[in-house]
Amino acid sequence: MSIINNKKAFHDYFIEEQIEAGIVLEGWEVKAIRAGRVQIKESYIQWKKGAFYLVGSHITALPTASNHVKPDPVRQRKLLLKQSEINKLIGKVERSGYTLVPVNMHYSHGYVKIDMGLAKGKKQHDKRQSSKEKDWNREKQRLMKQAR
Repeated sequence: MSIINNKKAFHDYFIEEQIEAGIVLEGWEVKAIRAGRVQIKESYIQWKKGAFYLVGSHITALPTASNHVKPDPVRQRKLLLKQSEINKLIGKVERSGYTLVPVNMHYSHGYVKIDMGLAKGKKQHDKRQSSKEKDWNREKQRLMKQAR
């Protein structure tokens, strides 16, 4: 079940491959995510200290969060991946000029997971072309529906 999608990632990047990863979260973050108080539009994934981290995602604490915890809504969150996946991603990101962007946050067997996309950036003309194709497909569907 999807929690949030990052539509901006598909607008700004060519997503070539998607990989699912777990996220290290605190209790108040899980409650806030279940309440839908999460945003991943401006976030990205960064390699440092021997692991991948989700940077720039914003999880707003619930007003009923306990007062002994000081919630940091934009803290870096560690991603959980297998070593073989990590090695493959490091090679692609460092050598091939790819970047990692979060595409989707969802539940899987009760756990919060994130789909990250191995992406290459789009130029401005690529974005315009994608927009034209979407508009044409939408118009084509509308015309087909009227023809019936």
